[in-house]
Amino acid sequence: MKLRFASMTVGLTLGITAAVVLSCAVATYFYSVHHFNSVLQLARTNALSESELIQTALEHAMLTNDRQLVGQMMDGFGRQARVRKIVLLDRNGIPRYWSAPLNEEDFQMSSPTCQACHRNPADKKISSHEIEIRGGSNLRTMVPIRNTAACHRCHSPAQTINGVLVLDYDVGAVRADVSRDLRWMVAGTGALTFVMVGAIFVVIRLSFLRRLQRLETIARQVSQGDLERRAPVDGSDTLAWLGREFNMMADSVAGLVGEVSAQRERLETVINSIDDGIVVLNPERRIIAANDAFLQRTGSAREQVLGCLCYKLRTSSCAMADCPTLAYLKSGKHQVRICERRRQDGSVAWEEIHVSPILDAHGRLTHVVEVWRDISERRAAEAKLAESHRHASLGVLASGFSHELNTPLGTVLTCVEGILREAHAEQNGQLDSTRISENASIAREQLLRCRGITQQFLRLSRGQRHGGTVVDMREAIESAQRLVDPTARAHAVRIEVAPLSDGLQVRADEAELQDLLINLLINAIQASGPGSRVTVEATGNSDVHVRICDEGCGIAQENLHKIFEPFFSMRQGGTGLGLFLSLNAVRSWGGDIHVNSTPGKGSMFEVVLPAIHPDPEQEVGS
Repeated sequence: MKLRFASMTVGLTLGITAAVVLSCAVATYFYSVHHFNSVLQLARTNALSESELIQTALEHAMLTNDRQLVGQMMDGFGRQARVRKIVLLDRNGIPRYWSAPLNEEDFQMSSPTCQACHRNPADKKISSHEIEIRGGSNLRTMVPIRNTAACHRCHSPAQTINGVLVLDYDVGAVRADVSRDLRWMVAGTGALTFVMVGAIFVVIRLSFLRRLQRLETIARQVSQGDLERRAPVDGSDTLAWLGREFNMMADSVAGLVGEVSAQRERLETVINSIDDGIVVLNPERRIIAANDAFLQRTGSAREQVLGCLCYKLRTSSCAMADCPTLAYLKSGKHQVRICERRRQDGSVAWEEIHVSPILDAHGRLTHVVEVWRDISERRAAEAKLAESHRHASLGVLASGFSHELNTPLGTVLTCVEGILREAHAEQNGQLDSTRISENASIAREQLLRCRGITQQFLRLSRGQRHGGTVVDMREAIESAQRLVDPTARAHAVRIEVAPLSDGLQVRADEAELQDLLINLLINAIQASGPGSRVTVEATGNSDVHVRICDEGCGIAQENLHKIFEPFFSMRQGGTGLGLFLSLNAVRSWGGDIHVNSTPGKGSMFEVVLPAIHPDPEQEVGS
């Protein structure tokens, strides 16, 4: 923290120093330019004044035509301070008098000295001009000597000027003085700048950074959990206002934290009072939270469960062959599973597991919630209901099976009677062994057919169930068709099964799945009139879809949501349990049943079950 505030101090100091130095540098620059221009303008004025004074003196000497006096005056004026040279030119630009050696290039027509006058119009050639030469170190003043009336005795009146006086003034000394003054000014400004920066640093350190450092210390203590700390609010400046705002924020945070803690305690109390096991997993299936009911199911402490992978627990959904959380992560659809769990006393409990997502504001998955519900009692009640419904279904199938058995039994009876006739014929010496053999073969085939029908009927009547296996949907549909064919013929209804592809497999209880298909087919047959048909088709990809369509009376719109309720039946003598048990069974396998019906035209029931595909990853996670 000290290093951070030290760097802040250094940064503020450097920033202020840079701002002050830049401001002073800009002010010094503009001042030096203005000062130099002022001094240079003063030098120009002085040079022009001296030039005009010298011109007046020379004109007076020329009027007396004393050339010696003119030369003496040129030498005398040339020895003045800062005067480098004085030259007197005639009207043709030829030097006549000079106080120092001449540079002939300065008086050629193309030189700046001559062009200073000759480049101007005629009316301005008679005025004085100043130019800077030799890099600005020499200020040259050209003063024309006019041809006045007093000069006409020696010069022609047609001439405008009689000559030009050239005065070279030393500007280098002026520049040196200005540079010296500038150095003194920069030195003084620099010293004043450092004094001012030092004072600003002390003021910032005492009145700003120290108080800001104290405010940061208190903010860090509040963030670490010390919600009783508050910042001092002495004064009425910005930092005092910031301290008051910080204290208000801390009071609000303390209130919110207290409220959140109370809400959390109430929520934990509510969740822990629920008998259903609740566990929250992250997308890696690592346990984030769990209630007491779930911990009781696992027989582990909370510290042992939190952070653990769900499939590594002794009791978890991943102990099943089809993990519902893994299925949700792959499909993104709500999952329901039923699994068998061993209690600590060795008894068996049946759990219904619902998997739901927790999404963020952008719709991305953050967590998955599993709800474990003990359905042992409900499953036992459903088993009793299923048993009574199966008996009712068997009663419906019995008439069809009796007709189905009468046909082969009648054939057997005919064959046996034929054999008996041949046996009587043997006494008369007319035995036909070929006919006896044919009758025996026909009788054997029909008896085998009766045995197959009887065994299939017995399997259905026993209702042997287990936890769920991989069932081939094609075989299940064909088996259900064979069982309901006699009932369909008795109602003069035709059953048509669309060509079924191989590989349509689901995980379900085979006996319950066969009951479900038989129940839907019998309902379709009973709803159809004589001469109509019932169609069955099955397709599959990620899910297996089995559709059973009839051409019967249909279902009214107001009854569509009631047909899956227990003990609701639209048929005289119906138990109202078939569709209820079928829907519960399908949902326990992770699927659903959809119905679409038009009164007077027929109905379509669609069974949707998750397809089983070989998946090495799923086998590892299971």
